[in-house]
Amino acid sequence: MDLLASEFAMKDLGPLSYFLGIAVSRHAGGLVLSQRKYAEEIIKRARMSSCKPSPTPIDTKPKLSALSDSSCSDPSLYRSLASALQYLTFTRPDISYDVQQICLFMHQPMDAHMQALKRVVRYVKGTIDHGLHLYPSSISTLLPYTDAN
Repeated sequence: MDLLASEFAMKDLGPLSYFLGIAVSRHAGGLVLSQRKYAEEIIKRARMSSCKPSPTPIDTKPKLSALSDSSCSDPSLYRSLASALQYLTFTRPDISYDVQQICLFMHQPMDAHMQALKRVVRYVKGTIDHGLHLYPSSISTLLPYTDAN
């Protein structure tokens, strides 16, 4: 800290506890990064505070398509929620693929896309306490791998 302070104008604010909407909790084995408050705001913005939680983030049977029967009634809400869910993936890698699929249709969302987005929000509601657990590693070397095929 002293070396950094000699080079840059800075101030030590103590142990990290909250930064850019991410809460940091320390425990004996490492850190837990959580965006619970942010997730609650997304649920509230989607007007889904009283919805029933979903056990899975997306329905695996029907695939999302750009071709659908009807346009989304509120495309700006769709874009706003999809963008918010993108930021939530920093501490929720479990929804990364599903949010990426939703974001593919931000240019022209349809009702089916909004239903998929709402399912992700319902899943987030049911797993609101999930976060990213970081543990120290005993591995001190980087092991690269490549597949020539």
